[in-house]
Amino acid sequence: MGRVAGKVALVTGGASGMGRADALLLAAEGAKVVVTDFNVQDGQAVADQIGGDAIFLPLNVTDEDNWKSVIATTVETFGALDILVNNAGMMIMGNVLDTSLEDWRKVNAVNSDGVFLGCKHAIPAMAASGGGSIVNMSSVAAISGQSFVAAYTASKGAVRSFTKSVAMFCKEQKNGVRCNSVHPDGVKTPMVVKVALGKETATQEDIDMVGKAGNMCDPEDVANLVLFLASDESRFITGAEMLIDNASTITPPISM
Repeated sequence: MGRVAGKVALVTGGASGMGRADALLLAAEGAKVVVTDFNVQDGQAVADQIGGDAIFLPLNVTDEDNWKSVIATTVETFGALDILVNNAGMMIMGNVLDTSLEDWRKVNAVNSDGVFLGCKHAIPAMAASGGGSIVNMSSVAAISGQSFVAAYTASKGAVRSFTKSVAMFCKEQKNGVRCNSVHPDGVKTPMVVKVALGKETATQEDIDMVGKAGNMCDPEDVANLVLFLASDESRFITGAEMLIDNASTITPPISM
């Protein structure tokens, strides 16, 4: 208890899945949490579940003015911004030939542009209060590639490289801000499960069914890693890409 006590955390995509798990765990460990999402009803429900100092703010991560407003409100409300979890994301199935330019741009706008805007506008706020930690949600797709989600793979690859650029910039500026990326494999979230099953929506029954296969982790597993990176326990870790993939990216040796 209290691993991020007194810190102010902003979580994007906090209405469900990994973002919800991140918000709940950070709050349980003492942080004041700003839950953000375009899904107002479910996002507000998460903030209400946390209670206390938690608030919900609507956020379209592709909208720069929206980002400016959310960060300004966070600082006005809590006096600082110490933790940013760039978790919001989307996935559209399609290989390089199947993917339309419209879908390519849509996925990259959320997954890549959203992370860029979050970092760009969070860094000055964090630096003003002595530093902080940015956690960017990437994917194993950024490391090993996935042919069936071409746009998603590209967007998460951008997050992987951009994270290192941000970490180096902040080190050069000596502003106390750290930036790391997290690379999960399959996670039992509505987004991943509905894509895996080819459905428009995923029920809890669907999530439980896919989870029984044993090749997906729980959102809470990812949240534990996010908590570590958000806390001072990782104060000397920046620019790192943290795998949480049950060795899925390790190529087995060739049998002779």
